[in-house]
Amino acid sequence: MKNQYPVITRKAPTFYFIGVTTGKSSIMRVFPCWAAELGRGDTVMKGVDLKIHDTRDAYRAAVAQIKEDPLSLGSLVTTHKIDLYEAAGDMFDSLDRYATLCGEISCISKQEDGKLAGHAKDPLTAGMTLDSILGDGYFGRTGGSVLCFGAGGAAAATVLHLIDKELQDDRPRSLIVVNRSPGRLERLKSMVSKCTTDINIEYVCQNDALKNDALVEALPEGSLVINGTGMGKDIPGSPVTDAVVYPMNSVAWEFNYRGKLPFLRQAQSQKIARRLNVQDGWVYFLHGWTEVIAQVFHIEMTPALFDRLAALADSIQ
Repeated sequence: MKNQYPVITRKAPTFYFIGVTTGKSSIMRVFPCWAAELGRGDTVMKGVDLKIHDTRDAYRAAVAQIKEDPLSLGSLVTTHKIDLYEAAGDMFDSLDRYATLCGEISCISKQEDGKLAGHAKDPLTAGMTLDSILGDGYFGRTGGSVLCFGAGGAAAATVLHLIDKELQDDRPRSLIVVNRSPGRLERLKSMVSKCTTDINIEYVCQNDALKNDALVEALPEGSLVINGTGMGKDIPGSPVTDAVVYPMNSVAWEFNYRGKLPFLRQAQSQKIARRLNVQDGWVYFLHGWTEVIAQVFHIEMTPALFDRLAALADSIQ
């Protein structure tokens, strides 16, 4: 099929970041240092800002640029993972298992023969981050449940990671997913239906912060509460109110690390009184970017290399 979208011929190897407000991301400062560390200092970073739920043509044009230009190496995709898959999935020569299962693309790369590959890295990177937060056997030790606000790509990947956990003590007995609109919930249900799990998963469609407060407060001690809605970064607000009361010894995980992040502030205000473990998205940011960079640059992201890159990022951040 002939490409119908304009393509810019880049003069230097170019790594793209497809998002919403890419210029505000720390990656714009971090990437040049990482590229130099990896011996790829000639590679430049280019942000592509698209509207939330942008047009089909906007997503296809972004993919066409990478596919058709030899020096366009690949991209990390955030916010638009599901929309890009739905709009442009047919433009890829191959899609990995998680991309097909989750119906999303978070990484675009080129194989050695130049063919375009789509990957869903979130089940790996969200899982690595969550494991670092909780440690082994967390749900067996605590009896906690999981409440996830949002049913988009990263949230769905986290659910998939928990389903795929081999040991029972690493899986919660119950998990509630809340989303403002039914479409993403139906997608998640469809994904879960293809898996075998003993986790009791409840899907709640609502956009009422007071009702969300009640869901948080009904959780058992030691539960995990996730904000995967994009609220506080891509759109204003929080899925809960300032009056929410967390269960004792719980974990509050905000997927994002930048923005006003009222969900994070709300949890931090109870950190001492409710003995909360409050986490932002910085480590998730590091895992997400390093895994995509490894895929695009065709290198192995060893623990030692990750630690080196993380230390570099921390020094800049």
